[in-house]
Amino acid sequence: MAWHDNGLPVYLSSCPSIHMTTTATSAPAVSAAAPMPWTASLDTGDARMDETHQEFVDMVNQILATPEDQQLPVYKAFLAHTVEHFAQEERWMLATGFSADNCHAEHHATILETMRVVEAHYLDSDTTIISRMAEALAEWFPGHANSMDAGLAAHLKSVGFDSVTETLADPSAIQNVTMSGCGSVSCSS
Repeated sequence: MAWHDNGLPVYLSSCPSIHMTTTATSAPAVSAAAPMPWTASLDTGDARMDETHQEFVDMVNQILATPEDQQLPVYKAFLAHTVEHFAQEERWMLATGFSADNCHAEHHATILETMRVVEAHYLDSDTTIISRMAEALAEWFPGHANSMDAGLAAHLKSVGFDSVTETLADPSAIQNVTMSGCGSVSCSS
């Protein structure tokens, strides 16, 4: 993997899914970023999805409130949560007719790959990178939730999928459907 002089993987600066501040100058012990508020604008219309998203927001905020030299265990818990969060949505996509290679799942894979690299880089030398990642996720998440996730929630509702039981009311509703898009109006978020 190629690395910038500032300690970030090269692909972070060009990734359309997430943008991280690329300056690694002297940072405060606790991130100066404002917490990411949970607002009604983040509601997708699916209660289980929204509950998982609320946990995601709470964990981002917990990272931002934690001194950088103590962030690794919090970040590891957040990474594990995010792995399950994305896997949950991808199970729902597959159960309701999305193709396995849809761009919503591709966005998830890009975020997880970046998060894993961040953990490794933090361990190697950069104790500010977890804060920068949390700040970048706080910028990225509202757009993702309002486009791809809200689109997925609308799709789940339209086919009668219960996200709590992960079952379809009528499996024939999706027999011949294969969605290859993002579950939203566009793939740009």
